[in-house]
Amino acid sequence: MKQKILLYVMVALLLTGSLGGLVGCGQRQAVADPTKAADPTEGEITVYTALEDELVTEYLAAFNQKFPDIKVNIVRESTGVITARLLAEKANPQADVVWGLAASSLMVLDNQGLLEPYAPVGVERILPKFKSDREVPTWVGITAWETAFVVNTVEAQKLGLPEIRSYQDLLKPEFEGHIVMPNPASSGTGFLTVAGILQLKGTEKGWEYLDSLHENISHYVHSGSKPARMAAAGETVVGISFGYAGIRQKRQGAPVEIIFPEEGSGWDMEANALMKKGEIKPAAKTFLDWAISDEAMNLYKVNNPIISTGKGGTYEGFTFNPVDQLIENDLAWAAENRESILEKWTQRYGTKSAPRE
Repeated sequence: MKQKILLYVMVALLLTGSLGGLVGCGQRQAVADPTKAADPTEGEITVYTALEDELVTEYLAAFNQKFPDIKVNIVRESTGVITARLLAEKANPQADVVWGLAASSLMVLDNQGLLEPYAPVGVERILPKFKSDREVPTWVGITAWETAFVVNTVEAQKLGLPEIRSYQDLLKPEFEGHIVMPNPASSGTGFLTVAGILQLKGTEKGWEYLDSLHENISHYVHSGSKPARMAAAGETVVGISFGYAGIRQKRQGAPVEIIFPEEGSGWDMEANALMKKGEIKPAAKTFLDWAISDEAMNLYKVNNPIISTGKGGTYEGFTFNPVDQLIENDLAWAAENRESILEKWTQRYGTKSAPRE
């Protein structure tokens, strides 16, 4: 009877895996080693981005090919929406990584202690003005983008509109109702344009200029690339947008010209950061390492020649070094004054803002 009871106990222990080393001829059950580091090439991460949809798809395909065991959940929205979402989630961050968000927005997050310092592999290649000035950077830039005017030449000729060379030309009465601009509260392109004008002209003169420009604006949209697409489709004559958005439309055969204002262009950096949270996933650092690698930079510069290593490319639409087009831009000032600028802009001009789609 005792032998039967002992047999039942041994069977039960075997079935529950509790027998362990008592069975010398059997296999030990694998036990996770809590001291063993997680594999940085495996796992699941959430990435918030303001990069254009088609670019995210293209770039992510290259990452997935190199790191097939890292699942990347993408949350893509315009700059203002992503910034607002990250601030709203301050107490419980959902993103592991921010990829391609305006540096001026990341500075706002950094000032609130939301970013985890991290130096991606190869960060020494990034030019000093294109990364945070902390000993261990809290954000690292990848590309810069700048204000440009996308003009439908067919529609402009039909209407007999004058040539555009500068910001000042946009104030001519002939352009009334023929200009579309991004809303700076939702669009990074809109914000860098407004911040650039305020720095170029000085705050008081800058707001006076924006008052006059508002008279010629048909409406404000919630995407930096949409004015370029609208100009390409003939839905507006002039779209205040950014360089490669217009050049992409021209490459596809649209009757547009891309004008870079002779005073210089406001600009911002598309930049990356690691979110500060209870668990920092090794796969998130792997993503950030890849996101400034030579492979990634070579992908970025196909669409934007101004990359943060200073070794950009050239493409149709530029007959000059695009870095020369960028104004002296105080990104820290833009970040510090972002909230007050947007509040004042919305009070003055928000009535012409299109509904969000």
